[in-house]
Amino acid sequence: MPGTAFPHPPRPVPVHVYVHIPFCHRICPYCSFYKHTPGDTDLGAFLDALVAEARARGAGRPAVTTLYLGGGTPSMLSPTHLRRLFEGLRAALEVSADAEVTLEANPATFTARTAAVFRDLGVTRVSLGAQSFHPAHLATLGREHGPHDIVESVQLLRSAGLPSINIDLIFSIPGQSLRDWEESLDAALALGPDHLSAYNLTYEEDTAFFESFRSGRFRDDPDLDAAMFTTAEERLAGRGFEHYETSNYARPGHRSRHNRAYWTGADYLGLGPSAVSTLEGERTRNIPDTARYIDMISKLGHAAGEAERIGPEEFRLERLALLLRTAEGVPTRYLAGLDPARIAQLVEDGLAETGDDRLRLTGRGPLLVDSVVDHLVG
Repeated sequence: MPGTAFPHPPRPVPVHVYVHIPFCHRICPYCSFYKHTPGDTDLGAFLDALVAEARARGAGRPAVTTLYLGGGTPSMLSPTHLRRLFEGLRAALEVSADAEVTLEANPATFTARTAAVFRDLGVTRVSLGAQSFHPAHLATLGREHGPHDIVESVQLLRSAGLPSINIDLIFSIPGQSLRDWEESLDAALALGPDHLSAYNLTYEEDTAFFESFRSGRFRDDPDLDAAMFTTAEERLAGRGFEHYETSNYARPGHRSRHNRAYWTGADYLGLGPSAVSTLEGERTRNIPDTARYIDMISKLGHAAGEAERIGPEEFRLERLALLLRTAEGVPTRYLAGLDPARIAQLVEDGLAETGDDRLRLTGRGPLLVDSVVDHLVG
């Protein structure tokens, strides 16, 4: 919709804010998010565009309660650029004093000085993209860091006084054994994280991994996937972590408030190239082109390339799919119109339970959540 005004002027409704920083030193072959090397991008102009978009679309809204900087690799930004961005966002948006402020970081992309800047800028949570503690698997994933870099990065964050640290891990990496996965879990736990995300590798279109999967070079092994999922659940539960969403584990008090906003269907504002927003029942997606994003913001005040209305039925189905992934489950009001026999079959098979006006997955249910959703709505 270039050349038009933003579809609907923003109204004063609570939102959560996501900021997309698309820059990476190296493009990982499994990642489908919009990203690129900085190249000749004018970083100052890019940061100014983010702040201008925040000012145009965030004006008049109540205080932001979660702010999430993702990418890409936000930790690639220099301390000077980080200060410029945070100061601009805080001037453009009213950020609550007790807001959860998350910054994604990769190991070996920041120093002790930068970690201290994270803290000084009000970052309350750092999500560290470790992915594996095995050099061979890191190489397969196209990661530039080694296991020692992960350890050092966590130590830097702890020394800087960051309140909450998440470690991202991936399982079912091509060539990864169950023992390899156990060792990565143990290495991560030895660092004392507050939160751990354990993602089953998926082969996303428009990635090099997908081409390898399609050619037969990489293969799925559902039995190994299940064993790795169960191993993570058992090991982390045994160390006091709450398994509160299919891929996420947290120590008490360290669940991601920002991600929960997505799952429950709260409004959120996305800033930056390719960022998605859902506000007042309308979903928009910014163009996935950094240079054009900067140009459109300067000329139009927005960079939306797609827009759609989210009707009640689509909203209901989204809540069903996302809330079934959580420990709390999905409220029964979202089950309206589903075949009761299909729900009863899940309960009979030990995959789900009902109670407190909710449907929750149990047993092997969380492992099979995508199949369960297909079963319910198919």
